[in-house]
Amino acid sequence: MSDVPVVRDFDRELPVPTIWRAALADLANSLALSAPEIKAVTMRLKPVLPDDMRRISTNIQDYGCSLVPLPEASWETSVCRWLGGHWEVLVDLFTDAEGRSDLVMHVTVAEQDGFLVSLHDVYVP
Repeated sequence: MSDVPVVRDFDRELPVPTIWRAALADLANSLALSAPEIKAVTMRLKPVLPDDMRRISTNIQDYGCSLVPLPEASWETSVCRWLGGHWEVLVDLFTDAEGRSDLVMHVTVAEQDGFLVSLHDVYVP
């Protein structure tokens, strides 16, 4: 796959930029542990409030399948969209029972001393 650049386009959803993928995969993979983190140095994670983390963990548990490490195939369908001050990003998540699931990880990405990620939710759209 070719390199996907960071693009500001109000008019359409675009693939998730390549430079964000390792960090977003770190975050998605850590959700199964209820301990969100990003190890990749390309992005920083805004702290997740305890109530928000409880809601996210409950959503994952209520879904009824366990999350698995994010495969490369997720980037074929995950999308982002520029909204003027940040990007809205939906990352398709995978489970042990289904492979690609109906769950998405919803984050925003802002340019702030590099890229700052805010985890908003994991849910079925």
